[in-house]
Amino acid sequence: MSNDEFRAALSRLAAGVVLITAEEPPLDEHGRGEDVGMTATAFMSVSLDPPLVMVSLRNDSRMDDLLAEQPLWAVSVLTQNQRQIAGRFAMKGRISDRLLFEDIPCIRGEVTGAPLVGGALATLECRTEQRVPAGDHTLVIGRVLTASLPSSDGEPLTYFKGRYRQLG
Repeated sequence: MSNDEFRAALSRLAAGVVLITAEEPPLDEHGRGEDVGMTATAFMSVSLDPPLVMVSLRNDSRMDDLLAEQPLWAVSVLTQNQRQIAGRFAMKGRISDRLLFEDIPCIRGEVTGAPLVGGALATLECRTEQRVPAGDHTLVIGRVLTASLPSSDGEPLTYFKGRYRQLG
């Protein structure tokens, strides 16, 4: 089986789209660290008791490197109207994360300090419990510390056959 065959087969599995965010530790005691974000479709619930979720991160990606050092992170479940946010944080060779967050309405997570996207279907704040090497990715399992439902309106943004999609 080739990588292309594997990728094509798994592209037939629809997935929800989330934005994973974290705050880098500040360079000195006088400032905030830079916010970092990454679009993910490999995200899932793992356990109800205790409440655990998992995200798969490409090895040596900026988010993988950051979450190896920073145990606190957040998840925003994106709506179909937030497709531009997903695309922005999924770009290869993208501009700095500071500029990517510039015009996105966010609030700071009370526990993590990470940005939570305004109008998301759901937001979670997490603390890393376990990191599991898995091929060219790392599975990061996080304990959910807070969960909220900022928007009851809208449908989820999904990813299917290499494109963002809407339900229905």
